[in-house]
Amino acid sequence: MAFTTSKLFSTFLLLDIFISLSMHSTSAARNPLPKTNTDFIKTSCTVTSYPKLCFTSLSAHANAIQASPQLLAGTALNVTLSSAKSTSNLMVLLSRSQGINPREVAAMKDCIEELSDSVDELGKSINEMGQLKGTNFNLVINDIQTWVSAALTDESTCTDGFAGKSMNGNLKITVKDRIVNVAQLTSNALALINKFALIHG
Repeated sequence: MAFTTSKLFSTFLLLDIFISLSMHSTSAARNPLPKTNTDFIKTSCTVTSYPKLCFTSLSAHANAIQASPQLLAGTALNVTLSSAKSTSNLMVLLSRSQGINPREVAAMKDCIEELSDSVDELGKSINEMGQLKGTNFNLVINDIQTWVSAALTDESTCTDGFAGKSMNGNLKITVKDRIVNVAQLTSNALALINKFALIHG
């Protein structure tokens, strides 16, 4: 069944708003966050390129993170992976919608492929975070940094496909905004991983 682009935009916009409001109200009502934990996250986020996004994306997990740089970095990776997956799923749906031109379809398909690589690399990084023990620490953390850097490159390549005047309107804005958000989350996660590696070293 074909979906129109406008209907998909409206559906995902409402879904994003509903999820954001639900998560915020549930977290505030059931899990009041210790000030010390949120302060740790806020301070840690100052090393990132997007500290506001860093804090807002991680503060809901303050109880689990506590004051652990490793848990902070691991949580940042999980948040990033979740965002990358949802963005990839959105793009698959949009690529099948009516009213988009051939160049947009091609750019979407290329971007979906890049995001698939990014999801794979982020997943490997998360798995390796659980292996950070003993004498293998430096080797494993280097692998993690390499994979997250590669994921960031893939996401940047994806946004390049939506440059130019021939791709305008809601589709370009929606897709580019989502990809940029994923790339910024990835950048933040990498910065927190680098900080954790520095502290451990």
